Amino acid sequence: MVGYDRTALLDLAGPVEVFQAANYGEPRYEVTVATLGGGPFTATAGVRVEAGADLRTLDRPIDTLLVVGGWGYDDAAADPVLTTNLRRLASRSRRVAGVCTGAVVLASAGLLDGKKATTHWAFTGELENRGVEVEPDAIFVCDGQVSTSAGVTAGIDLALAMVEQDHGPALARRIAQYLVVFLQRSGGQSQFSVHTRSKPVSDGSLRALLDDIHADPTREWTVPVMARKAMMSVRHFARVFSRNVGVSPAQYVERARVEAAADRLASTADPLDLVARQSGFGSAETLRRAFLRVLGVSPGSYRARFRTTGVA
Repeated sequence: MVGYDRTALLDLAGPVEVFQAANYGEPRYEVTVATLGGGPFTATAGVRVEAGADLRTLDRPIDTLLVVGGWGYDDAAADPVLTTNLRRLASRSRRVAGVCTGAVVLASAGLLDGKKATTHWAFTGELENRGVEVEPDAIFVCDGQVSTSAGVTAGIDLALAMVEQDHGPALARRIAQYLVVFLQRSGGQSQFSVHTRSKPVSDGSLRALLDDIHADPTREWTVPVMARKAMMSVRHFARVFSRNVGVSPAQYVERARVEAAADRLASTADPLDLVARQSGFGSAETLRRAFLRVLGVSPGSYRARFRTTGVA
C-alpha cells in the first residue's frame, strides 16, 4: 500500500481491513504500508500513519502494488521520484492498483497507458486529461494486471474483487458479510453523482441553452426547439452539440430530467407520477426506464438509498 501526505484514510484502511479479514483462519496476505523515505505520513483530519517500508529501497517481489488516493494526489503525481519508483516496483509486481485518485498517480507514472480505468466521479476529467480511457460510471475496472476503483469506499469493492480473484467468491462473500458491505453493488457511480457530467462547454450559446434546460427540464426540449434557442440550423446544431457536450441532445435532456427527478425523490415524499410530471417525464414508467438507463437503479431504490439513513 503506497501512501503520501493528505491521503484519504479510508482509501487506505478499507482495503487493509479486507486483506486482513482474509487472513482469519490462515495467512493469505501480508500488508505493508510504504512511503518515500519510509517515514510516517498525514492522512485525513491529521491522522498520522506509520510506514513499514521505504519505496526507494524495496527490492523484493511484490504481489499487489496498490496506490491510495486523497487530496495529496496532485503533489504525489508530480513527484518524479515517486513515479519513477512506482514504475520500478510495478515491473516486479503481479498486479498494480489505484484507489480513487490513486489512479491519477498511476497515470502520471505511465502505468495506465493503453488501459481502461476509473476514479472518483469528481476526478474522471483528471484521468481523461492524461490520455486515459475512462469508464466514469464504474465502481472498479480491471484491465489486465492493472485495476482502479472509484472513490473512497470503492477501495473496499476493489479489494474484495482481488480476494475473489485469488481465493474464490466464498471467501470474498464471508469477508463482505463480516464487514457488513455488499459483495457487489447495484448501479454505478452515476447514482452518487446525479449532476450531469458532461464536458465543459466554451460556446456561449450552448452554455446558455444547457442552463435553460436545467432551469426548466419540463419544457418540450426537441432538437428544433433547442436549435432555435442556440440560433443554429437543426443539422448544424445536432453536430455541434454532440461534439461539444459529448452526448446527443436527447441524452442530455434525459440526464437533466433524471437529475431533477433525483433531487425531488431525495427531498420529498411526492408519488412517482407527480415526480415524473414535475421533472419532465410523461409517466412514472417513463421515469423508471430513464432511471435504469442513466443511474442503473429504479426510482424507488434511489429514494430508499438517498432520502434518509432510516434512523427515524
